[in-house]
Amino acid sequence: MSNQSKTSYIQQHFQVLFYAGLFIGFALALLYSHHQILTGASDQAQMIYKGYKGAYLGIWQNFGNAASAVGNVPGSLSAYLIGMPIILWDSPWSPMLLLLSLRLAGFLLLHSVIKQVFSQETQLVFLVLYWLNPWFLFETLLYNPAYLSFFAALHFYTAFNMRENKSILYSFFHLLSIGMAMQLHYSWPILAVISAYLFYRGTIKISWTGISLAFLLIIASLIPYFQELLVNEDLVRSQGNKDGERYIGWGGVHVYPVLKAFLYWLRYASFIFTNRLITSAHFEWLSSIETIQMIVMYLWRALLFGAGGLSIWIAWKAHKHTWMQIRSRITRKSKDQDLSLENWLLLYAVGAIIGVTISAILSPIVFNHWHLISIFAFALFPLLVFIETLSKNSSIQLSKYLFIVAFYFIFVNLVAANDSEKFSYKVSYQAQTIEYLKEKELLK
Repeated sequence: MSNQSKTSYIQQHFQVLFYAGLFIGFALALLYSHHQILTGASDQAQMIYKGYKGAYLGIWQNFGNAASAVGNVPGSLSAYLIGMPIILWDSPWSPMLLLLSLRLAGFLLLHSVIKQVFSQETQLVFLVLYWLNPWFLFETLLYNPAYLSFFAALHFYTAFNMRENKSILYSFFHLLSIGMAMQLHYSWPILAVISAYLFYRGTIKISWTGISLAFLLIIASLIPYFQELLVNEDLVRSQGNKDGERYIGWGGVHVYPVLKAFLYWLRYASFIFTNRLITSAHFEWLSSIETIQMIVMYLWRALLFGAGGLSIWIAWKAHKHTWMQIRSRITRKSKDQDLSLENWLLLYAVGAIIGVTISAILSPIVFNHWHLISIFAFALFPLLVFIETLSKNSSIQLSKYLFIVAFYFIFVNLVAANDSEKFSYKVSYQAQTIEYLKEKELLK
């Protein structure tokens, strides 16, 4: 098939393929949601308790989930994200559907930019690599990191629209995206560093009126938290770090946390998924015979590690290619007037890498994959640019490989949503939530 006929085929069927992929991804997200495992000490339980306590008792806690080493996240956003949907529709599924809607909205914000930069074929590549990716769907849990994809997408979308002109509206929502992420997870400085880098590089134009309005709104939303902090200093102390062994800058002193964070950047662009997905599947549902379970388990691991090894090589090649393309434009001295949209995306990715590095240096913990999930979409940008270049300059039928990857992702997701550390076919999200509320005496 020639390049011309291949392009014609994609153009002819683009809408059908796009909406089919969108539907499949949402259906998989519903499956993950239904089978998520809820435990009493989990982030899910913390959010459910805060939300239902606000909706049922009118008591809205002014702080978020407890973090590993630095106390509770500031602000009430996590409580309202659960409680307000409950007020509108008293069902465990109401906050879950809000979460899924926000994640869908985040993808659409990202796609609204991607379609201005890349061909329709590469747009479908992004749909598969983001929306159907087990890295993304494995985070379909009712907990704070799952919401970050929306605020990260809003940050990216507003920054893209601040390239050429100052806008009060876009500047307002740009800073607001950082402020709202701050009330959900301590990874928010990554977004702040990206903004600082783009401003330094001269690739965004800021309306200080919009920034000021957003800043005032963020501070106003945190006033109840500051009032609570005056009488409850434990909010800034972690129960697991009372001996002070963890401190700001711990990651830089120990080096390994920084290296691991950078490796996650490469892994997000590959198929080396979290071990919580790969090594926790036992296939008890497939057969009651332990030998068969073990054989299938090792075949499963061999498949995922094998595909992951091949994909990490491709991701590395993509990063080498795009580094050669963008390295002369990274500093402020290289500022030019004709920066292409592809290069703007790569500069945004550079900002994300700097943000991850600085956050890892300052962090008092070793990051896991959910700590950095806000930059997942941005880690795909070098790969998208590489694929776009490859598609234009070769006769490789990328669409054929795209379908193979899509079916592979669907297969992995179906297994992970039923048999992994965080999800199981044996449980029901709704039943677990009701039982948890009874234990907490919020439901009779």
